[in-house]
Amino acid sequence: MTSITAALPTDELELVLALRAGDEDAFTKLVNRYQSAMLQVALTYVGSRAIAEEVVQEAWLGVLNGIGRFEGRSQLKTWIMRIVINRAKRRGSEEARTTPFSGMQQARHDSGASVDPDRFRGASDPWPGHWWSPPSNWSGMPEARLLSGEMFDQVRSAVADLPERQREVITLRDVLGYSGAEVCNVLAISDTNERVLLHRARSRVRAAMERYLQQ
Repeated sequence: MTSITAALPTDELELVLALRAGDEDAFTKLVNRYQSAMLQVALTYVGSRAIAEEVVQEAWLGVLNGIGRFEGRSQLKTWIMRIVINRAKRRGSEEARTTPFSGMQQARHDSGASVDPDRFRGASDPWPGHWWSPPSNWSGMPEARLLSGEMFDQVRSAVADLPERQREVITLRDVLGYSGAEVCNVLAISDTNERVLLHRARSRVRAAMERYLQQ
């Protein structure tokens, strides 16, 4: 069994050792902590919640089978999310084989409407990268429409239409609340690349919301 680096935080080290010992309570704790986030990540690659749930179950099996080889070179959360992403990508690729070519081309297209960078908060702001103000026509939107879930469905649809890498980054950052450094570790990308992808994703989502609000 692989030894664990001393750099791993004490609580994670104890959890890993408990998992290696077959402690069911430790596994339950891990599931409660990461299940929801794993499902959100899986949904960025596959077309339905049912398939995403299957991916998550496969990922948990991967965690249990691989915990003996976990070295602690990254956070446990990062390692788990990489397992989910790898399995979700594989399932997504399998799904894509049955998708019409025209649909694949549209999904992979990385251009589209953008938004002026000045409409986002700067790096020194407490909320860097977020909008300075809501999309146009937001204030005049009927409350019932906002509360009905229609708006949230539009946001989810806008995120789902993003190119894969942008979808990954915005899901980890804005849906799951990961830091930029954590996103870089999970996706194995540079800090600069993460910032560019996040800005493009947020721009496209905002542009989509503004088009929707103008209807």
